[in-house]
Amino acid sequence: MRSLFLCVCLFACTPLVGQDEPTTRHMNLISWQEFQEFVPHKINTVLLPVGTLEPHGVIPNGSDNLAPEAMAKELAPRLNAMVAPTLNYGITGSMSAYAGAFSISEAAYRLFLADILKGLAKNGFLNIIIINGHGGPQTAVQRAVAAEISHSHRVRTLAINWWTLASKQTFDVFGQNGGHAGNNETAYIQHIVPKHIHPERYSKEMTTPYPRDGSWAAVPFPSSIGLYEPGQGYPTFEKAKAKEYFEKVNNRVFALIKDVIHKWDLAGLYKTGK
Repeated sequence: MRSLFLCVCLFACTPLVGQDEPTTRHMNLISWQEFQEFVPHKINTVLLPVGTLEPHGVIPNGSDNLAPEAMAKELAPRLNAMVAPTLNYGITGSMSAYAGAFSISEAAYRLFLADILKGLAKNGFLNIIIINGHGGPQTAVQRAVAAEISHSHRVRTLAINWWTLASKQTFDVFGQNGGHAGNNETAYIQHIVPKHIHPERYSKEMTTPYPRDGSWAAVPFPSSIGLYEPGQGYPTFEKAKAKEYFEKVNNRVFALIKDVIHKWDLAGLYKTGK
């Protein structure tokens, strides 16, 4: 009986060397021993969700965080990637005056993001994929910092604005353009956290089309729902379309990441010291 007990203890304490899948793909949850067993020998790609806190009509203020986080979680096994903790605070601009909004200065954001990317490179990741949920000046900063870290640390970086990338999928599902907290973003978030969507609070008066001709600029922006086209992009709150949109967006983002990594590999970039 005692020998059986010792065998069980030894088995339980033995690291799972040679396992094909990690017990988790979340850097927040994995132990350092298991991380060391997988990165970078078996996993060399990391997904970094980034966003901010700002108003989104009748969906959560953290929608810019929730969307890329859910995307990374769903795509990680398909891409054989780890998921880094979400960078929840960003550069909120013309909507920073709304209740619950939060903004980091561009200077602080640039330095913080650079250190995060350096840390991911230091930990052995070759492919660092930024899945961004928030636009404005944040996009330019991300792309500039990602390029700098790629050159200085010889890693491969890709920064994605998912809603722009998935523009075709928005038209495929809704037959029209979307918007900030419009039909597209509302649908994606509805599929993730349906209990935190409040259609009873919605009215069309909460929407304003963005000026495409540069004819005016209001700060704060007068509505928490900004439409890309006048008369298009109003939230629909349809469960079936929310599910369809979630799946189509994820497939589009997956296809891009897979294609870019494949072409990096074909060129041998940074894989063999090139």
